[in-house]
Amino acid sequence: MIRPSVSYCPVPIEQQPLNEYEQLKTSWLFCDCILNRRDYITRLVGIWSLSWLVAGPVAAASFPPHKHLAHFLLCGSAGASVGVILVLVRLFLGWLYIRDRLYNPTVFYEESGWYDGQTWTKPQEVIMRDRLIVSYEIKPILQRLTFTAAVLAGMFAIGTIVWQFS
Repeated sequence: MIRPSVSYCPVPIEQQPLNEYEQLKTSWLFCDCILNRRDYITRLVGIWSLSWLVAGPVAAASFPPHKHLAHFLLCGSAGASVGVILVLVRLFLGWLYIRDRLYNPTVFYEESGWYDGQTWTKPQEVIMRDRLIVSYEIKPILQRLTFTAAVLAGMFAIGTIVWQFS
């Protein structure tokens, strides 16, 4: 029996899951997920701060800061958090897509357009390599994003409680 070569892959280079992973890992927004904790948090706070450019005026129109400072700050903070949530959703969906492409034993690809899709079954060596990447590199990223979303949800809960007492 002739064993297929691991190096032979009919999938176009840009559609190979490993290359998609490498490209995503180095892309502008997605590379933030692999930063150390301090830089990661700094980036999220930066996104939150930029979101205040929209949320601040809306909160000020609803709750004038000179009359209702606590409500203004809570409303503005919650509104600014929407930008962070949107970024987290985008990051999560992108990494989830790559995780699925790497984890699956088959790869769907298109040779020249949407009408000629093909499926390639990965050799066992490629499956093992890809699943190791998922286990040791992508799962920690997804866990970090999930934890970030949980912290954000906790902050919303605390803000809701503070809102009730102010």
